Amino acid sequence: MDQRVKPSPEEIRRARQDNPKMRERDLAAQLGVSEAELVAAYCGVGTVRVGPRVNDLLTGLEAVGEVMALTRNESAVHEKTGVYDKVVTGNHNAMVLGENIDLRIFPKVWAHGFAVEKRDGSDIRRSLQFFDAAGEAVHKVHLRPASNLYAYQKLVASLESSNQEPTVAILPSAAEGEGEAQASAATIDDLRDRWSRLTDVHQFFGMLKTLKLSRREAVRMVGQDYAWLLDRDAVSAMFHRAAEGEMPIMCFVGNRGCIQIHSGPIKSVKPMGPWINVLDETFHLHLRTDRVHEVWAVRKPTKDGHVTSLEAYDANGGMIIQFFGKRHEGESEREDWRSLAENLPRIPNPTAA
Repeated sequence: MDQRVKPSPEEIRRARQDNPKMRERDLAAQLGVSEAELVAAYCGVGTVRVGPRVNDLLTGLEAVGEVMALTRNESAVHEKTGVYDKVVTGNHNAMVLGENIDLRIFPKVWAHGFAVEKRDGSDIRRSLQFFDAAGEAVHKVHLRPASNLYAYQKLVASLESSNQEPTVAILPSAAEGEGEAQASAATIDDLRDRWSRLTDVHQFFGMLKTLKLSRREAVRMVGQDYAWLLDRDAVSAMFHRAAEGEMPIMCFVGNRGCIQIHSGPIKSVKPMGPWINVLDETFHLHLRTDRVHEVWAVRKPTKDGHVTSLEAYDANGGMIIQFFGKRHEGESEREDWRSLAENLPRIPNPTAA
């Protein structure tokens, strides 16, 4: 956030009127405010502030029926249409494990929430939008024509905040993604030893934390039998090959407060300028390929044999997007996915950071 005097809610609304087609994120950046501040400016004018009570939200959303869930970071947008079911609540971690909407949520990051109504011709578009303490979007829920409007209105009323001021207090932004970790004394031998003894992909984060390594530092250090650098066009190539082969994949996009997952085949892959897009019936993905700085293929041991991921990082070392072949616990990795990942064009590894 820059040091300009921030515009008032009235000035924000006027700028919105003057730029009706600009994306909220882009308009907020142009005005020198966070996206949460832009949305808050409409409190009392079509927008209701709601408490970011994640567990109450998740349990209440099931009755709303079909909606579109959206999770994004600076470089990727992940949209899934489905129902919030198979909810697992928790104060530190919460999950939605439905067939289409699959989320890993970190409730303590959620700081601000809004129920937003926007008139679009004769229609009203409704959404729930949640932001972190810095005003960055962590998750949004957009109603669909099939949504249960009564259940939605009941949920909004239950979450409505007593504070309906059109401003929000914003804290300095935390680093996006994992970025680079604090200085580590980890040796390659120690990293390789711990890596070789992994039995589950979920142990990977704990290993990094113990060694005080960022994910990108680890993949650069560990050696090409476990991680190898790919051409930056590898993600686009993977999309096209997976679509051609009707191969079911898993696609993860996240931020500090939420990770959203697609599991299944992809069909319609469409590049457009710097974006590559997946435009399927219940899954839309938009990836800024010009912000992809490095792409790695990463091999992790598990009790079911090793699994291979594709991981795209930005210039700051933050994870943009991650892919696996679709599999369930107890299953070995798909051979077609493994072959695809291992045959994407490689480039020499850079010097370890």
